[in-house]
Amino acid sequence: MNRYPPIADHGIVGDLQTAALVSTGGSINWWCTPRFDAPSVFASLLDSERGGHCRLAADLPDEAGTRVRQLYLPDTAVLVTRFMAPGGVGEVADFMTPLPASGPTDRHRLVRLVRVVRGSLPFTLVCRPRFDYGRAPHTLERTGSGSAVFHGPNLDLHLQASRPTNFHDDAGDITSRFTLEAGEVAAVVLTSVSRGGAAPPRLSEDSIRDEFSACRAFWRGWLRSSTYQGRWPDMVNRAAITLKLLTYAPTGAPIAAATAGLPEQIGGERNRDDRYTWIRDASLSVRTLIDLGFTEEAQAFRSWLRGRIEAGETASGEPLQIMYRVDGAPRMTEEILDHLEGYRGSAPVRIGNEAADQIQLDIYGEAADALARGGVIGDVAWHAFASMLDWLTDAWDRPDEGIWETRGGQKDFTYSRLMTWVAFDRGIRTAAEYSRPADTARWTRTRDTVFEQIIERGWSPKREAFVQHYDSEVLDASLLLMPLVGFLSPHDPTWLSTLDAMDRELVSDSLVYRYDPQASPDGLGGSEGTFNLYSFLYVEALARAGRLTQARYAFDKMLTYANHVGLFAEEIGPCGEQLGNFPQAFTHLALVAAAMALDEQLDAAETQRPPEPFRAGV
Repeated sequence: MNRYPPIADHGIVGDLQTAALVSTGGSINWWCTPRFDAPSVFASLLDSERGGHCRLAADLPDEAGTRVRQLYLPDTAVLVTRFMAPGGVGEVADFMTPLPASGPTDRHRLVRLVRVVRGSLPFTLVCRPRFDYGRAPHTLERTGSGSAVFHGPNLDLHLQASRPTNFHDDAGDITSRFTLEAGEVAAVVLTSVSRGGAAPPRLSEDSIRDEFSACRAFWRGWLRSSTYQGRWPDMVNRAAITLKLLTYAPTGAPIAAATAGLPEQIGGERNRDDRYTWIRDASLSVRTLIDLGFTEEAQAFRSWLRGRIEAGETASGEPLQIMYRVDGAPRMTEEILDHLEGYRGSAPVRIGNEAADQIQLDIYGEAADALARGGVIGDVAWHAFASMLDWLTDAWDRPDEGIWETRGGQKDFTYSRLMTWVAFDRGIRTAAEYSRPADTARWTRTRDTVFEQIIERGWSPKREAFVQHYDSEVLDASLLLMPLVGFLSPHDPTWLSTLDAMDRELVSDSLVYRYDPQASPDGLGGSEGTFNLYSFLYVEALARAGRLTQARYAFDKMLTYANHVGLFAEEIGPCGEQLGNFPQAFTHLALVAAAMALDEQLDAAETQRPPEPFRAGV
């Protein structure tokens, strides 16, 4: 088990088309290129022997006084790993210069800049790529004393060093050792290109310095668009940068997480591939991006979403499906990589996602809310959107698989009904605000019918709470969105009663479980941790309900579960460890929403004035 660092012991770097995870030990343990959902070049997180990695680290003596620390350069995505020993202090700065949305998609550079700031330190470089999730062989071509090319099936990986380096060929891999004195700098650059593509230009210290400055300037310039001026700027800024890193610039589509196969339970089967764009996750991010001032990113996703609605191309045959590839392609066949042992034995390792074919009716509400928040909708997009709602008037009242991609059968999920109510509500309001043609009378009748059904069948008098689906007494944290989407007031007695029931059953030391899988079987074995998204939505719900002391304490406790550079995975385990794919976009957008809600409510309380009326939706 020592072969696998904790999931949280990583930072992320990326160029807005790909992303890599770098451990506190200086090892790149995950990198898929030429885009997020491409096969991996390094995947030792899923198999330490077969997955491949690239390690660049100081050789620290095994004695007292040695330390390794990792941090980001402030307000950037430049990740610095510091190695400290009695004989010297050195740093490895990892970064990828962000590519423009219209830039190349077949060439990606990961720069590893090494310097010693005191004394001297020996370093070791080990590069062991394993193409196609470790399934494809490669050949090694030496192209100079400090350069080599790893030839994979569809990809070449160029390795360059900025000064002559003694590369040792180790059965198709590269090992090198070198020592730097105080003030000396070296660079190692990994460049992925399509097989047979042109080699990258020769490295120079000036070019690396310019690349570093351009990367740093990009992130600091981008962050200046943020309008956040609240109490938690460092965490909110880091969350915003993480959300940007997880967005595919050529299309504006955000992915759910950078990784695949990391488990919700160590040794269990609860793992999936999160490198795709979920309609739900991405749509809910629009509110956060607009509230933070990042309107360009919000509009880019809305454009991508309009394209999916207009195309109507889905594997399920419905107007929309729950997820797509970052280029909008609807198909993502699920495979099991049985040659990989999985993170600490957590198998099977899955890539692709067969849940894309599931019927989850809530996505129509999230899509409608995202489109309604961005202003006027063009003529072609509006007619496609209106046709989708016309279809939904006949299709909303049926069982579906629900929000959690469970494999336990279709049911009448309350959350799915809630979001179909949102779809009609946002459609009606948008049609009225922008004078768009629509059968709003029919939409209004359907919206009201959905509302009455949820009140009648989604409410449990026994539990004094809204429940997961109509045939159960099980609670579900997804219903934390009830007041946030405007279905109920945050102070409505039925909502406060539901919140109290969740407090008793789903909340543990301010951490929130999605639901109880023992009470509501989901077709998967094992257990899971608390869900970070809903722990932050719980904070927002508490704040909107006026429970400010409880909300702030819960928020401050949640922040203690961030890793050393402010990142969150999907879940928190029983000992506070991070579980699931990493970093998780949904978690970070909920963190931002919770911080802004708390700021608003605390400001109102401190000035003894009522907060601004909470206005969900349009």
